[in-house]
Amino acid sequence: MMERRQAGGPIRVAIVGPESSGKSTLAEGWAARLRELGWNAAWVEEYSRAYYADRPYVSAMSDIEAIAAGQLALEMRAEEAGAEILLCDTTALTCKIWAEVAHGRASAALLDLYRPRDYALTVLACPDIPWEPDPLRSHPTQRGWLLDLHRQELARQGIAAVELSGARDARLARAMAALSPLLIA
Repeated sequence: MMERRQAGGPIRVAIVGPESSGKSTLAEGWAARLRELGWNAAWVEEYSRAYYADRPYVSAMSDIEAIAAGQLALEMRAEEAGAEILLCDTTALTCKIWAEVAHGRASAALLDLYRPRDYALTVLACPDIPWEPDPLRSHPTQRGWLLDLHRQELARQGIAAVELSGARDARLARAMAALSPLLIA
């Protein structure tokens, strides 16, 4: 059993990585496991899904900026609802990389939303699982390249991400082990 952490705001966990690398599956399972242990853990879902639910998928810079802002708003709502642990199913990092891949650069407005140091823990999901088609996914053969872009940006920011690979249970066990030191009072 993990001990209660002292008050001081929620623990923010960034779950990042290329498309179809198991981020959502991890976030959902991780939140469920933490709740089983008595923690108020919130899965902060990937905002782009809600954003594109009622509009055509377009990769305009204004859309990417709106998605990054929406992602941060979801985090804030989870915090205001009293979550002790925020499992953020992607962050503005993904939006930054998306903008650079699609448009050659990230806008100043997007960079203002990019705050990689807001997270106490960053986990990087590796794409060593089968590709699952999805209307919002477009790089089935470039996931390794996208993983490297994530690694390079995290290194540039001085963030030592915990890489998660393998089967679902192995990923969850490694994620729990990485989070455990942050939960102890």
